[in-house]
Amino acid sequence: MIHLSIDEARARMLGWLLLARPELAPGLGGAQALLRRLRCIQLDPLDRIGTNADLVALARVDGLRRGEVYEALLPGHAFEHFAKERCLVPADRLPAYRARALQAPWWRLGERLERLPEGLLHRVLAEVAERGPIGAGELSDHGRVEPLDWSGWKGTTKAVTMALEVLWTRCEVVVCGRSGRGKIYDLPTRALPAAAAAPLPDAPEAELLLDRVAACGLMALAIGPWWSGLRPARDAGLPAQLLEQGRLRQVQVGSARRPYLALPAFVEAPLQAPDERLRILGPLDPLLWDRKLVEQLFAFAYVWEVYKPAAQRRWGWYVVPLLHRGRLVGRLEAHMEGPELVVDRLWREVEDFPEAALEQALARHAAACAPPPASQALRGRGDR
Repeated sequence: MIHLSIDEARARMLGWLLLARPELAPGLGGAQALLRRLRCIQLDPLDRIGTNADLVALARVDGLRRGEVYEALLPGHAFEHFAKERCLVPADRLPAYRARALQAPWWRLGERLERLPEGLLHRVLAEVAERGPIGAGELSDHGRVEPLDWSGWKGTTKAVTMALEVLWTRCEVVVCGRSGRGKIYDLPTRALPAAAAAPLPDAPEAELLLDRVAACGLMALAIGPWWSGLRPARDAGLPAQLLEQGRLRQVQVGSARRPYLALPAFVEAPLQAPDERLRILGPLDPLLWDRKLVEQLFAFAYVWEVYKPAAQRRWGWYVVPLLHRGRLVGRLEAHMEGPELVVDRLWREVEDFPEAALEQALARHAAACAPPPASQALRGRGDR
């Protein structure tokens, strides 16, 4: 067991997750390097001040505009799949995902297959092969199916879309881009030819677990969303095997008894002093995945309340944290109106709140999100 003080664990998390100071080249190349480092970028369709993927990238890579993280990665450098929920994943992990899909079907595939007419998967795959890259709405209509229903969320009623979900889960097709009408699908052999030609690994779960630990920095052994898709491997003892092999380390933070997994490089990397930049974090930034760890390291309680009923929200619909010099110093609720970044509410949670750094961060964010060449003015400031 490696013991880290709270201060050291916080510094290591910020440095590992590229939130201490700029390390990556600006622009599209930096976004590609970012995914290689983080191993996954969680996706969410809501676009209040940029999507979550935008916010993750803008907090770490200079010279990007809203939406360019997708242009930088799709196609060729990434594909979409479930890591910790739906994520952008590096292209080199396609063989591991394909191998896992063959060995352990998941994500309610059986229920989908029961609903689909016989032969439909083959017909849809053949049409993607002939006409791709292509969106679901451009494919031939194959009628309706009974939707999946989980916790009040309704799935698709379109047979062709459900067929694409199955093919996508199996990695027989991949998402190779996005348009205003949704995802664009293609064959892996066209979208990711090098990855599609690579042999399948013998131990895909080990590769994916090591990636997940890398994505977290510190990954709690306790069950949580960071174990999404990998809980069977956890329960089967894979973490213990990787610890015994020296490919993982077990870490304790402060006096808490909660154990974490980390890569050897995480605990061996030199510590970095944080710079003066204030960063607007996405609500699903990897730094925020483990709320207990966030509270322990930063004395900051964060819950993304976007899916809570309004009456149950303490803060607001789309409120994001503000990071400055290794501290979470406040929260921001804002939205874009054309070229303008409108600040709805701002919560200052430290006495020495960095006003100048906030103004600079808002100006950078407005410039990144404004449709060029429109004005990048800021307006409106509601404080609480």
